[in-house]
Amino acid sequence: MSRLVVKHSNPEGLFDSKFYSQVVTVSGHAKTIYIGGQNAINSKGELIGRDNFELQTKQALQNIKIALASENATFDDVIKLNIYMVDGCDPAIGFKVFQETVGHMEKPPLITVLKVAGLANPLCLIEIDAIAVVEDKGE
Repeated sequence: MSRLVVKHSNPEGLFDSKFYSQVVTVSGHAKTIYIGGQNAINSKGELIGRDNFELQTKQALQNIKIALASENATFDDVIKLNIYMVDGCDPAIGFKVFQETVGHMEKPPLITVLKVAGLANPLCLIEIDAIAVVEDKGE
């Protein structure tokens, strides 16, 4: 059985960021986890942080942590994040919350951030989806 290899890189000719990777390559026997858009709705169906981008970002990240844990994964296994934030929200606040919640990642994921006019739930200010890869142990 070949071993899972996840390679994060910032190839020569592209910006070398310490906070996100430009390219991630996965090889070997792997399980890919796709996490649908997570927002500030908690497990009881309640909106956390009405009109508060910081609290909503914390809840969305917490929801992703829960989804990852359900598949025995962590943020260290995430290779791609798509972040959708309502226009007018400050990306610097979102980045601060990410650093506080997730911490420094030795191998940061690919990240795409989009400002949008609105989300499906008009009370939500942020939505994040993720892709993670873990070694497939034949579970």
